[in-house]
Amino acid sequence: MKTKLKSIAIITILFVILLSILTYPKDTIDTVLFGINIWVYNVFPSLFPFFIIANLLVNYGFIEFLSEIFKNTMTIFGLSGYCSFPLLGSLISGFPSGPKYTVQLLNNGLITEQEANHLIRFTHFSNPLFILGTIGSVLLKNYHAGLIILIAHFTSNFIIGIMFRVNHQISHEKISIKRAINIMNDKRIHNKNNFIKILSDSIYNTIDILILLLGIIIVFLILNNIINKLFPLDENLSLFIKGIMEMTQGVKFVSASNWPLLTKTIFITFFLSFGGFSVHMQVSSVIMGSKIKYKNFLIARIIHAFLSSILVFVLFKIFIN
Repeated sequence: MKTKLKSIAIITILFVILLSILTYPKDTIDTVLFGINIWVYNVFPSLFPFFIIANLLVNYGFIEFLSEIFKNTMTIFGLSGYCSFPLLGSLISGFPSGPKYTVQLLNNGLITEQEANHLIRFTHFSNPLFILGTIGSVLLKNYHAGLIILIAHFTSNFIIGIMFRVNHQISHEKISIKRAINIMNDKRIHNKNNFIKILSDSIYNTIDILILLLGIIIVFLILNNIINKLFPLDENLSLFIKGIMEMTQGVKFVSASNWPLLTKTIFITFFLSFGGFSVHMQVSSVIMGSKIKYKNFLIARIIHAFLSSILVFVLFKIFIN
């Protein structure tokens, strides 16, 4: 009986969504175009080159090189040196690159299941250029506010990485650049695929993932639009739901609101650190089929959202007010 009710509920929800799309066709088209705009001008340019280069680096031994260089640093988080690659990649290119690189290393046998489940907790970084440029300088028209968001967002992530670390022992082994180069060179020499094959596979895999991300972004934007049409809400509550559903849309509307700068900064930081359910679905899609548990990502994002918001409030009071 329960399964039948579940089936009826699913069909009913899908029918309501279809009816809403047909009832508000212009709004739906505008929403899709807005999603494509986000993908074209934010997601694709920031992730496409990094995903391809990252895949090439994996195949040519750069991870082995980093493992030697950062083997002492990563023990702060209770991780091996190999884990430095997803962390650095996510710092540079933003989410959801951290989970993607983590899955790649796990599938290649370079990191353990335990390490992968820990990495998923604190490799959720928004693109620095997006925070400083788009949010700080363009949307908030206050570079210093953007800088405070960046510091709070990144610092709280590192705190989470240390909080949940498994191994408390910090290594002090001697780092050898010569050994790192030799390991990297051995990896390149023993790679059976030529450059054209590796590059082609990298492009195909990257396009597949980016198209998936585009679809997820559009789906959540449409759902958010339908909710607003069917259930008119208070403006403030509506803004919060927008940010929880799709982070980029929430950031856009909050920055355009009449809220004080501090309030805008706190909510934008909250949305960035939580990621929005759109990003959560992206991460779920990336880790699907692996032994990485989504609940680790979810719990960490809730902590991240509140912790970074508190840090923003403190930093804002110290440096701006």
